[in-house]
Amino acid sequence: MRGQTGLFLIIFLILVLAATGLVVILNYNGIIKAEKAVGEAKAQIAAVCQRRLDLIPNLVEIVKGYAQHEKDTLIAITKARSSAKEILDEVSGKKSLNKEDITALTTSQSELSHTLKSIFALAENYPDLKASSNFLALQDQLEGSENRVAVARIRYNHEVRIYNSKIATFPGVILAPMFGFEQKDSFEAKEEAQEAVKIKF
Repeated sequence: MRGQTGLFLIIFLILVLAATGLVVILNYNGIIKAEKAVGEAKAQIAAVCQRRLDLIPNLVEIVKGYAQHEKDTLIAITKARSSAKEILDEVSGKKSLNKEDITALTTSQSELSHTLKSIFALAENYPDLKASSNFLALQDQLEGSENRVAVARIRYNHEVRIYNSKIATFPGVILAPMFGFEQKDSFEAKEEAQEAVKIKF
């Protein structure tokens, strides 16, 4: 009888250990997948921001052709693009984003949006520019890019929420410190950063 009780106890302990191991493995894998989704969402933000930056030199060239006396505005947009590109390159190379990275990226993109508004406002003074199909096409593409940036940020925040939830709830709350998983920061967009660049003709 004692032998049977000891055998049942050993089997029970083996089952408990196996179940615990399975829970640990499944939760660890879940956290890894969530962290990977955050990384993919970060890469998407970088891609749409880069697409937007790539459109700006074409816009500057078109405006230059029509508005040769607006050098200050063109210089301002070139500087804003350069600054945004530098920050984007720096942030893109990081495994994860902290509050400072997010603030720098949001601020640089916001400043770029503000500068774009000024270049679109120039069109009011230049009817030929305002009527240019190339200018209008670029304006549409830039507005679309800004919308894509907003969507990419929303997706990133969604993935960060899932990841943070996994490492803040049981058993992730135990696994996270063991394997070095840390909370990730999300974008808190300023109101002006949520509005796409628009100009009405």
